[in-house]
Amino acid sequence: MPKQKTHRGAAKRFRLSSRGKVKRSQACKRHILTKKPRKRKRHLNQEVLASPSDLKRIRRMLPYG
Repeated sequence: MPKQKTHRGAAKRFRLSSRGKVKRSQACKRHILTKKPRKRKRHLNQEVLASPSDLKRIRRMLPYG
């Protein structure tokens, strides 16, 4: 059976935690940052867990994760 290919776009966006949960970075951190408070920008730096409804698709795109 041939090897499966990893979806490269998904590999750049998602990481697996040590316990196998899917982590992602948060949106709204690219531009228009001057009107956002320092606290909000600081909290946007943290990674969060991906939505449970998206996990099936993400795991299919990352077969070796």
